Parts: sequence; C-alpha cells; structure tokens
Amino acid sequence: MLKRKQPDFQTVDRWATSLLLEAGAIHKCDQHGWAKDRTDPHARNEAARIAREAPLAGLSPEQAVAAVREVLDSVGDTCPECR
Repeated sequence: MLKRKQPDFQTVDRWATSLLLEAGAIHKCDQHGWAKDRTDPHARNEAARIAREAPLAGLSPEQAVAAVREVLDSVGDTCPECR
C-alpha cells in the first residue's frame, strides 16, 4: 500500500497564506509586510471554497480548509509594528 506524503508545515502555511491573499481575506501592511485580516466574510468563504475545491497536493479538502482557517485565525487586524 502506498502512503501519500503529507506536505510539511511551512509549505501548507505558505500555500494557505497565498490563497488568503488571492481571495482578499488578508492583505499585507504596506510598511512592514505583516499579514492583516480584512474581516471580509465573503473573502473568507471564497478562500475556504477554493481550498476545498483545489487543495494542496497531499491534503484532503477538509485538511486544506482547516489549514486556511488556522492561518486566518493567526492573523490579526492590525500590524504589530504599526502600534
């Protein structure tokens, strides 16, 4: 029996961050580059839909959506350096 290799955490994290940026759910601070949550429910739903329909190789659709939500949960709505 063949086992599918799971992608490493950094790869999944980068993929999820890229997907969230593409969907418009997060954006980067212009001065410091930190990711900031746009708090747009439609963009969040779009990111989850994309993750479910086109998961990263090695992830199930459920794992892909969970990865996107984990990254989104780790992002605040303010840049820590702008305070």
